[in-house]
Amino acid sequence: GFLEDGILVQDVSQTRRRYLGSWTFPWDVMAVLPTELLCLLPGVPRVPGVPAARANRCLRVPRLFEAFDRCETRTGWPNVFRVAKLMLYLLLGIHWHGCLYFALSAHLGLGVDPWVCPGFTQLLRRYLHSFYFSTLVLAMVGDTPAPQREEELLFLTAGFLLAVLGFATITGSISTVIANLSAADAALYPDAGPVRRYLRARGLVLRLRPQVFSPGEFVCRRGDVGREMYFIREGRLAVVAEDGVTQLAVLGEGLYFGEISLINIKGNTAGNRRTASILSIGYSDLFCLGKEDLEEVLAEFPCARAAMEAKGRELLLRMGQLNTGAEAAALAAEAEAERWLQGLEVALEGLQTRAARLLAQLEASALHMALRVQRLEGRL
Repeated sequence: GFLEDGILVQDVSQTRRRYLGSWTFPWDVMAVLPTELLCLLPGVPRVPGVPAARANRCLRVPRLFEAFDRCETRTGWPNVFRVAKLMLYLLLGIHWHGCLYFALSAHLGLGVDPWVCPGFTQLLRRYLHSFYFSTLVLAMVGDTPAPQREEELLFLTAGFLLAVLGFATITGSISTVIANLSAADAALYPDAGPVRRYLRARGLVLRLRPQVFSPGEFVCRRGDVGREMYFIREGRLAVVAEDGVTQLAVLGEGLYFGEISLINIKGNTAGNRRTASILSIGYSDLFCLGKEDLEEVLAEFPCARAAMEAKGRELLLRMGQLNTGAEAAALAAEAEAERWLQGLEVALEGLQTRAARLLAQLEASALHMALRVQRLEGRL
């Protein structure tokens, strides 16, 4: 099966159609072609099991790595799986090196000197000797016969260089596994203190409540009283018509909706009721923000309020639910109230100025009276 909009599709025909249209299909076809039959052509050495005739099998290597990655992310013992995969790579490397050693020995002559593979009659003995020789070389043990020819010297030198590189890779992989074992608890159970302090300092995050909707479930319906708005974290949702089936628009990750019924948009004929029905296409992961929390947040961020009001006004105009006459009347009333407020502020400033002057005169009269009283006391 495969996932489509968060839904697991297990239909055989859809799976077949998806696979045939993928880029991996032609590579898989080339990887399973019976190229061994080429050995039956005239002029080709009829040796059973020629490795070059099966070179197309290596085209499945990316699928093998994909399978390893999926198993590593799904298994309950990822570190054990990494060690087993590393050992598999190690044995495979020794096997390939042993095959090259036997091919070179066959080219030079089996048993012509102590370095090459002896001319055993049994094929298993030849393979075991080649595997043992490659293990000594790649493990850098060095307990191998001295090379006698230039080809043997070059092959042994290249083997030692590969062994140094492989040893460094294995050491790094084992160190990573050990570090992962010791850091597993810290990764799964981190210190929650800094996280709490960060979230407490930014109260908006604590106001969001996660909600999950299943396929075909309505998040909100048209005409319902709006009490919260939603932010899409993951998934896709459809704006559907009154029939509940026709999709008018599709909302994706990072978008938000439901704010029109929460903020006071002048001329909105729907008031605090939903203007559209929202349907979850697949599994949708949303964040919910209540009306009271939204008002507190928008009071701190007036730019966000202006952006939401502009977007909501555009949507209402598009749906024909914005009364421009009522909007103009509301704007005029707001402007008139602003003018009255400015007049009251000017009058208040004038009263404050007069009060300050009277207070200054009172203080001067009190000071003058105190001086007169002091002089009269001096005469007495």
